[in-house]
Amino acid sequence: MFLSLLILFAYLIGSVSSAIIVCRLMGLPDPREQGSGNPGATNVMRIGGKKAAAITFFGDFLKGLIPVLIAKFIGTPPVFWTFVGLAAFIGHLYPVFFGFKGGKGVATSAGVLLSFDIFLGGAFMLTWVSIYKLGKISSLAALLSSALAPIYAWFLTEDPFLTLAALIMTGFLLWRHESNIRRLLAKEER
Repeated sequence: MFLSLLILFAYLIGSVSSAIIVCRLMGLPDPREQGSGNPGATNVMRIGGKKAAAITFFGDFLKGLIPVLIAKFIGTPPVFWTFVGLAAFIGHLYPVFFGFKGGKGVATSAGVLLSFDIFLGGAFMLTWVSIYKLGKISSLAALLSSALAPIYAWFLTEDPFLTLAALIMTGFLLWRHESNIRRLLAKEER
């Protein structure tokens, strides 16, 4: 029963939109109605600057990190961490509090991966930063770091459940970035 409640808690925490809350508190336009229309850190940076984007990223990151750390703290096995992490991630993508229309999940997946394993999360974030520094395209950095996450998960944790969770998140991230992929292929991505 307690474990089911923790999964529900993870989903509900994931459903709290950092982008919408940050924009409201900072007097910025609703990110769902400005820029790309995505309630995520990149769009918040477009409409509100680096400070607002950093706060948004940190909030979304913590949504993925905290529930899994709680699951680890109470001594659950890695298979359960996957359910908790995926619940937080799905909550971000499909938030119950915002009409099931959420962000793309990059920051939340980074928090989940870091909570699974510090080296796994570090590899994901280092890949994102490195690719962004080279190309200055956030979506490209997100896509490539996400595509590598299951490989990192397998080699760094050797845990099939954590690897499967990374693979599931990668699938969702690629799907949610479908329009970005089309623009990248057409060389039209900002």
